Amino acid sequence: MIFKQLLEADSSTYTYLIGCEDTRQAILIDPVLDTVERDLQVLKDLGLTLTATLETHVHADHLTSAKRLKGRTGCKTAYPKMLGLPCQDIGVQEGETFAVGSVSLHPLFTPGHTDHHHAYLIDTPIQKFVFTGDALLIEACGRTDFQSGSAGDLYNSIHNKLFSLPDETLVYPGHDYEHRFVSSIAQEKARNPRLGGGRGKEDFVALMDGLDLPYPRKIDFAVPGNEACGECPADVPEQFRGPCAASDQG
Repeated sequence: MIFKQLLEADSSTYTYLIGCEDTRQAILIDPVLDTVERDLQVLKDLGLTLTATLETHVHADHLTSAKRLKGRTGCKTAYPKMLGLPCQDIGVQEGETFAVGSVSLHPLFTPGHTDHHHAYLIDTPIQKFVFTGDALLIEACGRTDFQSGSAGDLYNSIHNKLFSLPDETLVYPGHDYEHRFVSSIAQEKARNPRLGGGRGKEDFVALMDGLDLPYPRKIDFAVPGNEACGECPADVPEQFRGPCAASDQG
């Protein structure tokens, strides 16, 4: 398996490149519009063909590059099937393997941050990897106060779907805001201040409901834009329009 973790700094979003060494096919999990050119160059440098972009959920903090990459490479767009977005080419759901050449990803339905959120597990003979999107972060978790979020659902998703994985499973989150890169299920069960150490569901829900977090600065254009696979809405503020105005040629 070919693997790269790539960062988009403005939203602290991790994009993950997963490739098959035999077929040279690859996917990008949660690609960001701002880093299209970098991602295309990485694929070229590695001699890989992008076959699909794969989203964990409809993001509120950045625009996906799914549509732009489809236009540039001919790849397909994959979203959680339950969304039924007109722009998605592939619908993924728990119980149906998503293949990249000889690499298999297993979708895990993990609602709570949003009502359609999915994580993706890769189970190799050597190591297990889980890409947790905005559900489980390193010593944190995604917020639950918009996009049909639910603290109770998130608690259940993390404890029933993620914390039930083997302790040695590596955790690759959708974001990190403190320059951390990877964790493990064992570490999050022991050290996550919101979810670990045996914290109960009622306590967790009270904690999440009391966070009083600021309104996401990009949500008003990011959510509708991402529901169109990364099409830039007309109301994108000027300071964020740079990636939207970039040429689709080249």
